[in-house]
Amino acid sequence: MKTLQPPYTSEVIAAHGLTDAEYARIEAHLGRAPTWPELGVFSVLWSEHCSYKSSRVHLGRLPTKGPQVIHGPGENAGVVDAGDGLVLVFKMESHNHPSFIEPRQGAATGVGGILRDVFTMGARPIALADALRFGSPDAARMSHLVKGVVHGIGGYGNCVGVPTVTGDVMFDPEYDGNILVNAFALGVARKDGIFLGRAEGIGNPVFYVGSKTGRDGIHGATMASAEFGADSEAKRPTVQVGDPFIEKLLIEACLEVMSTDVLVGIQDMGAAGLTSSSCEMAARSGSGLVLRLDQIPMRETGMTPYELLLSESQERMLMVCRRGEESRLVALVARWGLDVCEVGTVTDTGRYVCTWHGEVVVDVPIGALVDDAPKYNRPMAAPPPMPVLDLDALPVPHVGAAMTEALLSLLARPTIASKRWVYRQYDHMVRTGTVLRPGQGDAAVVRLPETSRGVAISVGCNGRFVALDARRGAAMAVAEAALNVVCVGARPLAVTDCLNFASPERPEVMYSFSEAIDGLAEACLAIDAPIVSGNVSFYNETHKRGILPTPMIGLIGLMDDASRAVGQAFKEAGHEVFLLGKGDFGLGGSEYAALCLGALQGPAPSLDLAAHRLLLDTLLTLHEAGLITSAHDVSEGGLAVCLAEACFEFGVGLVATVPTTGARPDVLLFGEGPSRVVVSTQDGDRLIETCRFAGLACRRLGLTGGDVLSMRLAPAGHSDATTTLFDAPVSRLRDSWAEGFEQALKGARDPASVGPTTQETEP
Repeated sequence: MKTLQPPYTSEVIAAHGLTDAEYARIEAHLGRAPTWPELGVFSVLWSEHCSYKSSRVHLGRLPTKGPQVIHGPGENAGVVDAGDGLVLVFKMESHNHPSFIEPRQGAATGVGGILRDVFTMGARPIALADALRFGSPDAARMSHLVKGVVHGIGGYGNCVGVPTVTGDVMFDPEYDGNILVNAFALGVARKDGIFLGRAEGIGNPVFYVGSKTGRDGIHGATMASAEFGADSEAKRPTVQVGDPFIEKLLIEACLEVMSTDVLVGIQDMGAAGLTSSSCEMAARSGSGLVLRLDQIPMRETGMTPYELLLSESQERMLMVCRRGEESRLVALVARWGLDVCEVGTVTDTGRYVCTWHGEVVVDVPIGALVDDAPKYNRPMAAPPPMPVLDLDALPVPHVGAAMTEALLSLLARPTIASKRWVYRQYDHMVRTGTVLRPGQGDAAVVRLPETSRGVAISVGCNGRFVALDARRGAAMAVAEAALNVVCVGARPLAVTDCLNFASPERPEVMYSFSEAIDGLAEACLAIDAPIVSGNVSFYNETHKRGILPTPMIGLIGLMDDASRAVGQAFKEAGHEVFLLGKGDFGLGGSEYAALCLGALQGPAPSLDLAAHRLLLDTLLTLHEAGLITSAHDVSEGGLAVCLAEACFEFGVGLVATVPTTGARPDVLLFGEGPSRVVVSTQDGDRLIETCRFAGLACRRLGLTGGDVLSMRLAPAGHSDATTTLFDAPVSRLRDSWAEGFEQALKGARDPASVGPTTQETEP
């Protein structure tokens, strides 16, 4: 970008993502017009992506403290106590905008960035997860986006040697214009080995470590703080380019340096690159920094201070070294073949000063960049209510063949169908710590190194329910993640979130955001799992068409013995199957309604958090007693899909009998809602007694066996006079489920030449 001098035009200011009022504040802070590099620095640090200027007034309502919390929001990642002197370090972040523009590199660098957030805290990464949202499979570029994102995640994670152990993939037309790529990473460290992003110790030297700096990713943070329009393709240069092999070297180099006493603080150069890492380190410490930009390793000729400060080139770290230990730091890093050089000094001025061949090009109070960034309490207004589902508009499938066809269609939907096409491209067994692999359980389970214990991981959110009722839908996302973790046998410990919304400048979006915050808070308090890290991603919209509000949840849990982890599949014949819980359910917001109507209609099911907590606690009691042989929550597709999925891994069938409630058969089979789980056991009497003692609803469905899944309706008071709702070979159901995802992509439009906004500009 051409170097300009003040005064700047309104067009130049707007191109930096700033309003005229914000620019006036910058001049007031400085007492003068900013230099060109200073304008760039304010632009990225005052962006929505870095400053959270529209969300900070609401985020303070989230529960972030608890006896297990060591470091909550504000650090690079959250840290919770895992016992035995170990801590778990984890976080989830978005890379939505870059992935829509350039799916492979956008997704890959999202993985690289979240890994750096974790190992910069001193933790060795042990697991990755991803939560992905795509539009209609037949939307323009969607097949290209799906393939590129999956390739990017797999290519980076596989090469860096960290297993991708779980994920969540959903499709909805509301993501046609903006896909979501949310990456999660988990690491483990010694409790006494945590490192923070601090620039402390006056006179301590500042070192640059990692890859050389190029022009990729310049203004990436600004790009991620704006909606898409007709110029989206032109933003391709703002997408970073990653190198997982350098990242692997960087992990090992950083962990080796951290095993010594040479470091004072460390921070990765993520969004806004060198600018954010250096300013945030100084702001946390109340110190100042002087950086000599001409000393930064560059991979391109003719780079300017503006470009060096704003570049988001990947695989770079900033380290503050103890004075006198410079040679040790250089030797430790150099042996890994990485660039390492001294580029600055910690000062006591409270100012951010950058020089270029001896000339001062940036001289700004750090408080003005970080603490005094704009903070808006934006207008809010409730969105118009969603239409209420008219059941009479849905054809009632006749029992038998028609009901079987409805189930087959649901199983083939890409949101429900097997994600084997996705996860077979990921190395989920590297490091040999994965206990439950993708597709085996409601949550992944990885071994906690050097112990027999396990960590369970669940990620996800159903944006349809949030769109119908933001507070309730957000709470349901937490509730489902907790239930997934408990289904495998772990106790919920803590949460990270990634809050994906449309433009905060629209009052209805801010209303949904605020309501979602309260829903998350209520649910996290109900299950004693605080939110210790997270990310806000606004402006997920194209031409004023926003995504479904999607507050993505990443929840971890601990279990004493990883070898006792329970999967979702019926293992053998002769096990009794029970439905636990009496959660509300219906067709509002369901996958079945979307299949039949192609439109979102409500209402969302209700959520009783006290009843949900009872279900979680009782399930844990059943696990501790060794009574559960499988557990699977009832979610997308309802009870019929849940039972079918439990039959697939081992080909074990079931004849299930459900009681009539006066509801339509399709509501009973395909209705969705929280707080229900299907379990199998070899000791039904003890399970019934445990549930009765706890006060938990428990309904016996049937006995596993055979190779057919059959569901029958038992009229009240006449349990022997059953009506068969459907009866289908497990193999037939499994074929539809196994092939659905690839069939959906195969039929999609995938022209390589289609630009990123072609579909959205069509009437």
